[in-house]
Amino acid sequence: MIVLDTFAADGTADMGSRRSQEVFADLERRILTGELEPGARLPTHRELAREHGIALETASRIYRRLAHAGLVTGETGRGTFVRDRSTPAGLGPRPDLPVPVVADLSVNEPLAPGQTEMLRNALRQLASAGNLDALLHQEPAGGRFKDRRIVATYLLSRGIDVPPQNVLITNGSQQGLDAALDATTNPGDVIAIGDLSYPGMRMLAQSRKHEFAPVPVGPEGPDLEALDRIVQHRRVRAIYSEPTMHNPMSWVLSLEQRQRIVEIARRHDVHLIEDGTYAFLAPDAPPPLQALAPERTVYVASLSKNFATGLRFGFIVAPDPLIEGLQSGLRASTYGAPSIVTALAVGWLADGSVERMEEERRRDAQRRQRAVRTILAGCDLVTHPNSYIVWLRLAPGQRMDAVAAALAAKGILVATADRYATNGKPPHALRLAIGTVPHETLVAALRELRAVLDSTG
Repeated sequence: MIVLDTFAADGTADMGSRRSQEVFADLERRILTGELEPGARLPTHRELAREHGIALETASRIYRRLAHAGLVTGETGRGTFVRDRSTPAGLGPRPDLPVPVVADLSVNEPLAPGQTEMLRNALRQLASAGNLDALLHQEPAGGRFKDRRIVATYLLSRGIDVPPQNVLITNGSQQGLDAALDATTNPGDVIAIGDLSYPGMRMLAQSRKHEFAPVPVGPEGPDLEALDRIVQHRRVRAIYSEPTMHNPMSWVLSLEQRQRIVEIARRHDVHLIEDGTYAFLAPDAPPPLQALAPERTVYVASLSKNFATGLRFGFIVAPDPLIEGLQSGLRASTYGAPSIVTALAVGWLADGSVERMEEERRRDAQRRQRAVRTILAGCDLVTHPNSYIVWLRLAPGQRMDAVAAALAAKGILVATADRYATNGKPPHALRLAIGTVPHETLVAALRELRAVLDSTG
């Protein structure tokens, strides 16, 4: 969700003249060939403009395009530096590392002891069922009514009270978000989103050629006055929000903040797309946006973080006028969740296994957070006691790509802030996913991280 002057959603730009294109291509070549080594400081924008006889704004566009390509990183007050590309920029592929990966803190794929046995038992039960042939048939787009009813019952625990006809089953939350965009927006529409936000939504919106309106965010939530100004002065079609356990800042918005978002959306007749992927980690959170504004909210979540990422089972809650459009969008893409996955998921929802696992996840997250606070004491952390995510803001002079590369050399993967920035100006910060590796491995990785921070600070 990026607004970069004349930049398109894919990071390209109208570079104006052949000369500016040549300057960009030359810098790109020198970086990719290693002539400009990682950490090399580039000329200031003004120096680049003077050296090549281009406008200052054109020089700034060149650097923004290089940053969007993951080739450079900017440091406020210090300049622009060649990015160390031994760790991936954005959502690019992982690099080949010189050592085996010993701790992947770049993505959350939590599992708990006993889940393999749960899967084995559930598959046995499916195999012995009398209607096994039903699993060989395609699910209808949005799921069967009986399965939607089970999801609707489960959602009561999240403060969402809707009839089954307002629930649709999806092939994971990513398909749900894609369907939500399809039903609420048109190509080229403006989407308001935090300037640090879930990168999967950014990719979806870019693929639909949407324009992005980044909203400044901080540890306590989005700047709602800035959101109001943006919606007033731009033709915003939808607001994307993660009010409960934001990724990557882990905030849980207050009731007053949620009411303010709803008031802005209603006053300007804007859709709300609410992402509840991590909401299970904060069971005492205020009501979701869906409960406060059911007439304009599309709520999307899944069982990826509370049960297993490999299930690819998600769900949408939406108002009546959007249901038909959502079903059409699902039918036009991957239709829906596979029948076998749906049977497994709704079985675990119905027998309480999912809710029991959510409680286990919360206890596990709390234990891991205690380790984080102990080992990284004194560091600039933004997180929540129940969160599987830690946002680590680096000290002045520390570059996120350099710290990430030093960790990668030890077999430890982390995500850098450019993966989450939607305004083209990522802060120097790391996002730690602490829910995947065993607890002992996490502790060892955090100690290595602390050593790297202490040696580079």
